Amino acid sequence: MHLQTFAFRTGAALLVAAGLAACTTPQPPARPGVTIPPPVQQPQAMFIRPAAGTTIARFDGVRNKGLDIAGNLGDPIVASADGRVVYVGGELRSYGNMVIVKHNETFLTAYAHAQTILVKENAVVRQGQKIAEMGKSETDRVKLHFEIRKNGTAVDPEPYLSGRLQQ
Repeated sequence: MHLQTFAFRTGAALLVAAGLAACTTPQPPARPGVTIPPPVQQPQAMFIRPAAGTTIARFDGVRNKGLDIAGNLGDPIVASADGRVVYVGGELRSYGNMVIVKHNETFLTAYAHAQTILVKENAVVRQGQKIAEMGKSETDRVKLHFEIRKNGTAVDPEPYLSGRLQQ
């Protein structure tokens, strides 16, 4: 390669690199006494959605104290957050087979109408871990009834699942 061609290609590459470096969004000039806030970051949700199906009934605080999520028999139900299993059973009327997980001194989550429960009481579970399979115990269709309880009171799960509420 001729020295002249090499010099031309090197110079062209440097111009392209300089042009790319200059293609950033310029910051406005700083004015005395004015602070530019950092970019807003979306909060991370403390809880994740425990099943992949569509929501078929929402929280109303009276007749529905959680979310009902549609699914097929055997679909996975996962722990919405890290915690310890404090109840496994079917003794609570209208909840069918269920799991309750205690996450901290404030929050519990309940997963009702399971066909198969894969965890035992006192087990430590991690967010996203499969804890049960969807069923239709004590209900007319296959679904998961999911509740978040804050200090023992049922709260609307949607804001917690979306990250709008953290605690």
